[in-house]
Amino acid sequence: MGDAPHSGQILDIGAGHSLAVHHVPSQVGLPVLAVEELRHNKGNAATYGIWRVRGTAGQAVLKIYRPGTPGYTGCWPTAAEPTHWNYWRRESLAYAEGVPSTVYAEAGISGPELLETSVRADGLVELWLDHVWGTGGFEWSPSRIARFAYELGAGQARWTGRVPDLPWLSRGWLRQYLTDGPPLSVDIEDADWGHPGVAFWPDPVRQSLRRLWAERNRTLAVAQGVERTLCHLDVWPANLIDVDGRSVLIDWAFTGEGAVGEDISNLILDSFTDGLMDPDLLSEIAEGCIDGYLKGLWDGGWSGSEDAVRVAVGACGAAKFSWFGPAVLGRVVSNDVGSSNYSQDEAAELVVKRVAGMVTLIADWAHIAGSS
Repeated sequence: MGDAPHSGQILDIGAGHSLAVHHVPSQVGLPVLAVEELRHNKGNAATYGIWRVRGTAGQAVLKIYRPGTPGYTGCWPTAAEPTHWNYWRRESLAYAEGVPSTVYAEAGISGPELLETSVRADGLVELWLDHVWGTGGFEWSPSRIARFAYELGAGQARWTGRVPDLPWLSRGWLRQYLTDGPPLSVDIEDADWGHPGVAFWPDPVRQSLRRLWAERNRTLAVAQGVERTLCHLDVWPANLIDVDGRSVLIDWAFTGEGAVGEDISNLILDSFTDGLMDPDLLSEIAEGCIDGYLKGLWDGGWSGSEDAVRVAVGACGAAKFSWFGPAVLGRVVSNDVGSSNYSQDEAAELVVKRVAGMVTLIADWAHIAGSS
């Protein structure tokens, strides 16, 4: 953990605002020279804020977590229950246990180094992590993403059927997410599927998405029946960094029990949700990820079948993103592009065209899972 940290500091975060912190780790050093807010999901009830902090000795990422906000009505609630899908203390506990740096290490995936974590007098939790310099996932080539998929398969093979018995790991994450998370934002009528604003999507795709949304619990049941392993549950390019050829995976706030293939399905689809990756790469990335993940599983000692993994990827991806097509439809109907901390979209009709390949894949996966 290094030398004794400096205590009770007030950091200038610009625009006349300040931030009180309990500790400034010695690896950062005093005085603090600069504080920069990092992009994150500001709608998450558990996240007070995330900053990059530069001092005389080095740089670190500071994440502050809170047990919730009074009157919160958003789609990212938190809870005091340790198995809750968005349990507010999970990431700090994961780092304290060494999970990010060890669970997939033999396969070549690590997490940032923990510098400090503490519970403050006001009840908030500070998590200080070494700042990782490297190439972010949205700048990776399809072959680099496929290599990570291989590493993840090899890493998760070790945990199939033997998820660690840690009380704060998420359990039933996908079911909880679909019940209490972003799907609650969907507000459409069945007749909306005929809206001319989504006519760019072929009718069979629209009908498949409609059935998937109406019968999403059937798809979820297929996903829940898949063999379990230790998952990260938020694998997407924003959480990937290449450091001299080594894969670093950040943001472990959801980690827990999940399905074989669940993380890969999310990596494939979430690479394209916000328009930060060329949509023309979808087929290449999907094929490379599934093939790489399969090979990693087998090289890691898993003995299951290719068909089982493809069904798992389809079921998990279709279930988790069962709300995505309906959400886009809702934006078209209301003529509101919506808001996102990541998306660059300016008009709903542009979103419809941009995600056409993505919703087609979701529809295909629903069919593979036997739910559409």
